[in-house]
Amino acid sequence: MNVLTRRQREIFNYLRDNNDSFTCPPSLDELCVRLGMASRGSLYKHIMALINAGLVEPFTGNKKAGVRLTAPAQQDNESPEQGLPFIGAIAAGKPIEALSNIAYMNVPDALKTDKPCYVLQVKGDSMIDAGIFDGDWVVIEQRDYAKNGEIVVALIEGSDATLKYLEQRVGQVLLLPANTTMAALSYRPEQVEIQGVLVGQMRSYRTH
Repeated sequence: MNVLTRRQREIFNYLRDNNDSFTCPPSLDELCVRLGMASRGSLYKHIMALINAGLVEPFTGNKKAGVRLTAPAQQDNESPEQGLPFIGAIAAGKPIEALSNIAYMNVPDALKTDKPCYVLQVKGDSMIDAGIFDGDWVVIEQRDYAKNGEIVVALIEGSDATLKYLEQRVGQVLLLPANTTMAALSYRPEQVEIQGVLVGQMRSYRTH
């Protein structure tokens, strides 16, 4: 699941907003200067994350080579980005992979926070007793920590993501469904990575 950090979003926005003014793709050294970053190595890691997200072209590991937006990212630049990034599906049941794409959804201010947020669509019924149903969209505040009792996006073993209540114990992380027919999922702390916390929810009642 590719969710951009604040810095990665700043880098992408800079490349997008200045795409038409570049005479040639800027090098990492040029980007460091223009973005006010002291570490080229740190920028390189952010650029690699943007490559993995499909937003910029790979540059074969050469830190002096230029960086440019991918064709889909350039097309997205033709109409200003609005709303929060919608990055795919999240399981409310058996963990499934959260898929990423370049799309955005308009979200009312009351359903998000002033911190980076993103939108996922729920698949499954393990959170129905919390009022979260299959097909709902959930607004997630991006962070890597949470308190017990919060509903979180948990990445399991670095690959599968699920939406569950969080309970942290010494040497154990429990991911609790809100469905009396389903059992809790138990993991070692190193198996679970918090990707964000639920802060809002949306639903469509259209039948066509």
